[in-house]
Amino acid sequence: MTADNPVLSLKNIHKAFGGVVAIENFSLDLHAGEIVALVGDNGAGKSTLVKIISGVHKPTSGDILLDGTPASFSDASSARSLGIEVVYQDLALADQQPVYMNMFLGRELTKPPFGLLDKKRMRRECQELVDELDVRIPSAGSVIRDLSGGQRQGIAIARATHWASKLVLLDEPTAALGVAETAKVEQLVASLKEKNLAILIISHSLDQVFRLSDRICVLRRGQQIGVRKTSETDKNEIVSMITGVSGQAA
Repeated sequence: MTADNPVLSLKNIHKAFGGVVAIENFSLDLHAGEIVALVGDNGAGKSTLVKIISGVHKPTSGDILLDGTPASFSDASSARSLGIEVVYQDLALADQQPVYMNMFLGRELTKPPFGLLDKKRMRRECQELVDELDVRIPSAGSVIRDLSGGQRQGIAIARATHWASKLVLLDEPTAALGVAETAKVEQLVASLKEKNLAILIISHSLDQVFRLSDRICVLRRGQQIGVRKTSETDKNEIVSMITGVSGQAA
């Protein structure tokens, strides 16, 4: 974590859908080189918050600052153009396409004079990236449908890392993976800190949250219950904050 301006600041974010309040008075700073975990039961508002940060939803009120400058995302494309990338649970990969085409999906490289796809360059750059991140796949030309769940997740994270200049959002990055693949993906997520990106991870696994995060932010029924440094709390406190069994934490 740096003492500089946060990469992203959310200030008093409020989101309502008609008469239903999904997020109420949420504030959080995300710093470069830091992993923050967002936790809470189903319906707590985690997905809504991710969609606000990624430009899918606009907040009803509140402010979003990117590097200290007010930001407004008209849609997901505008958030991506400002350096924010999301890895969703469904990964959003094209199963019938090779890895390198997925890496450049919507951002394909072309070559003059006719604007033909520069497949050779895309394949080379993709291979360099997966090698750098140690995503172990047969090659950048492998078709997505032929890869394991862990390999696919690794590709989705690598793609987000390649295009993100500010922030990567990870929504349940290991939900459908086995033990070995989960460990590999967690290693990849941890390595993103070295790229000086801000990372926000949603996970139902408190074991994973405590392994990966620097801070933990708890949501319950749309309300921000508290933020704790991971090194200064334990699972019992976080569970109490999530469930409200021991009363709302300050």
